Amino acid sequence: MDKKSIRQIALIGFGEVGGIFGHDFVIAGYKVSAYDVLLTEEPSRAAMLAKAQRMGIRACDSLKEALLGSDLIISAVTASSASHVGSLAVPFLRGGQIYLDINSVSPETKREIARTLGESPAAFVEAAVMAPVAPKRIQVPMLLGGALATSAAGLLQGIGMNVKPISDQVGVASAIKMCRSIIIKGLEAITVESMFTARHYGAERLVLESLAATYPEMGWSATLPDYLISRVAEHGKRRAAEMREAAQAVADAGLEPITALATAQRQDWLAQAIAESSLHFQKDEKFVWQNLADEIAKAASPRKKSARKKRQA
Repeated sequence: MDKKSIRQIALIGFGEVGGIFGHDFVIAGYKVSAYDVLLTEEPSRAAMLAKAQRMGIRACDSLKEALLGSDLIISAVTASSASHVGSLAVPFLRGGQIYLDINSVSPETKREIARTLGESPAAFVEAAVMAPVAPKRIQVPMLLGGALATSAAGLLQGIGMNVKPISDQVGVASAIKMCRSIIIKGLEAITVESMFTARHYGAERLVLESLAATYPEMGWSATLPDYLISRVAEHGKRRAAEMREAAQAVADAGLEPITALATAQRQDWLAQAIAESSLHFQKDEKFVWQNLADEIAKAASPRKKSARKKRQA
């Protein structure tokens, strides 16, 4: 395969990541098709069709239609759907195609998908996305794994992607991402828990001063708390799902995934609290974690009072 072999790109999953990648590939001059289960349902179908039309992407009513004629297939679905989508794609794949799975799933799930795709003539390549997609878009750093990771890397770099092959074994790239996520998303979760508790007691300034004194280079007295909590506020459900995949990776390694599961629970909690409080965030608004904590506490107050009355009755 040479760089000219990628002319048409298919996206399986047309959510935030699929939309960003699709837009950038179209701008770069590639033909892009997209399939998403939301294209088969109302009322989401109309919105998805409009989104595709704005971007110059061909929205497809079936997975088969999207994959037909594509040289590169990017699977960007939910973690729970990654394996199922891979099995659905198998009958429609052909030789010369690259199936790039960028989903945040455990190493064993990646290996399961690789085994499934092994029944097709397409080349399976594992990808681990190592940073938020929105800021860097198709230049977001990715680690690649699999027998064809090195040869695929040249092709993907040729179309503007920032990829690095790190192993000829499927699962290593995802293991790196999952282990890193235990730290990164765990830090987000404990920051939510610590800061919201400190806010309740009016102690957040002194807590942050203490953290800044202990870890002066991290930014505890500057923007770090806002950044960490905003990541959960914006993507809590998705990040919780990824942490459950990380928990599976820990369990597969023979350890009890205590921290990973607790992180998922706290990420889910904030997402649910935001939904119950009917809070909405504008991307161009400055995020202030104290405001979020206050709004959630305010919304929770009537529920707490009702619970106390029930206990006292």
